[in-house]
Amino acid sequence: MKAIVQDRYGSSDQLRLDEVDQPAPADDEVLVRVHAAAVNAADWHIMRGDPRLARLVMPAAFGWSGPKRRVRGRDFAGRVEAVGRRVARFQPGDEVFGDLGFADGAFAEYACAPEALVARKPAVLTFEQAAAMPLAGTTALMGVRDLAEARPGQRMLVNGASGGVGTFAVQIAKSFGAEVTAVCSARNADLLRSIGADHVVDYAKEDFAAHGPRYDVVFDLVANRSLADLRRALTPDGVLVLSGGGVWDGGSLVGPMGLSVKAALTSRFVRQRFLALSTKTGWEKLDVLAGLAESGAVTPVIDRTYPLAEAPAAVRYVEVEHARAKVVITVAQPG
Repeated sequence: MKAIVQDRYGSSDQLRLDEVDQPAPADDEVLVRVHAAAVNAADWHIMRGDPRLARLVMPAAFGWSGPKRRVRGRDFAGRVEAVGRRVARFQPGDEVFGDLGFADGAFAEYACAPEALVARKPAVLTFEQAAAMPLAGTTALMGVRDLAEARPGQRMLVNGASGGVGTFAVQIAKSFGAEVTAVCSARNADLLRSIGADHVVDYAKEDFAAHGPRYDVVFDLVANRSLADLRRALTPDGVLVLSGGGVWDGGSLVGPMGLSVKAALTSRFVRQRFLALSTKTGWEKLDVLAGLAESGAVTPVIDRTYPLAEAPAAVRYVEVEHARAKVVITVAQPG
């Protein structure tokens, strides 16, 4: 089968289309014919081996000189081709979506996924839309629902609202009744308003941390502001949720992990709560996202699509161009 593979860390030039063996499902896995796969920031972080500290603290994904898995990509949507003998929830022909986690392998014609990380594709979504949901949607769901405990009347600011996680976070927060302020560039203001943002802040013209309202929750997806700045945007007992961030700028030792460490050290001395989000995907969360999509509360926003052979260009676009919403790779046409 055709797949996008990588042997050593580096730029997207290290990615290439190659022929590899088709995987066979283990007892608890499903074999999926991939119709679409999404690009996440995690893909370029693993591609680059960045931040370098991750090579030590995340051995499931990072080797020393190259990624642990050759085939890139983790989010997918497609049809089940075969199931392992212990799989009970799926059978061949089912339309599904899911997240391979650190196993990677979604930028390929076929992928094997643990049953626990797979859910039925919402009928209202295309394969491209469904592929856009797993990692970004789960990250947004956990940040908004589980850590921020979104509720009616809560004032939430999303920094990096026009990105993949951000567009889901705005919609999910609105579905829980929160009053959402989206921080983005001017070119994305109309998009954020169209998906439900109550207020939009153009970061080029207004500093959300310098003046103006204070928020019950700041969901930071960019890691481009200091902890002091983020604290100034919070109420005295507000909650700061931190989730990665950044684009490639030549490499780093700790990357956005540094902000999380500083927040953890500071949190014991202040009333405000600082919570670092560690995304854990699973079929239960995917089912919640599917329900939100079926109800119309959440619609994945797709910036661009690329064919499988152009996956290196898709990853490059995400790592350096501040992509709006999600970038998706179309692998196979339904049929």
